[in-house]
Amino acid sequence: MTRFLTFVALAALTAPLHAEDLAMDMGEDTHVTEEGTLNPHEMSMARAMENIREGQSGMVLCSTGYLITKSGRHGLARELFERCANDGYTGAMTWMSQLDDRGLGGPQDLEAASEWNRRAAEAGDPVGKFNRGLDLMRGWGVEQDETAGRALIDEAANDGLPVAQRLRSAEYDLDEVTPDADEWRYQKLF
Repeated sequence: MTRFLTFVALAALTAPLHAEDLAMDMGEDTHVTEEGTLNPHEMSMARAMENIREGQSGMVLCSTGYLITKSGRHGLARELFERCANDGYTGAMTWMSQLDDRGLGGPQDLEAASEWNRRAAEAGDPVGKFNRGLDLMRGWGVEQDETAGRALIDEAANDGLPVAQRLRSAEYDLDEVTPDADEWRYQKLF
C-alpha cells in the first residue's frame, strides 16, 4: 500500500512537469534566468521553431516541418514551411501547397496552393512540376489549361518522377493518380 501511495504522490507531483514539457515542446517557455537558459531546447520542435523565428533555415531544419505537420501542429508547420519556402526550399513550397489545398493551419486557399506549386515548378522541382501540371489539368486553383498541364507532367516524368511517368503512361487519365476517396474534391459542380 505504501508503494502505491508513493506512486500516486509522485504522479501528482510530476503532472505539472509533463504539461510544462508539452509547453516547451511547443516552443513557449525556455526557462531563461539571470544565470542563463536552463534545459535549452536542442533537438526538439521548440528548437526548430526558435530557429525559424530567428530567421534561420536550412535543409535539416526545413525537414522538421514534416514531423511537425504529421504531429497535427499545422500552424507551426505552416510557419516553418513558409520561412523555408521563401528561402527557396522547393520541398517546403510543395508542403505549403498541401497546407493551403487542405486548409491545414489556416483557411483553404486553392489559388495560393497552386501558386506554391508554380514556384516549385519554376525552380525545377519535379514534384512541383507534377502538382502544378495537375492543377492546370484540373483547373484547381488556376484557370484550366490541359495542354500546359500535360507539358509539366511530361517534364516531371522526364525528370524521373515515377507518378508522373505513370500518369503519362495512362494517357493523362487523372483517375490514375487520384485516390478514390478524393475524387469528389475535383468534381465540377457548375
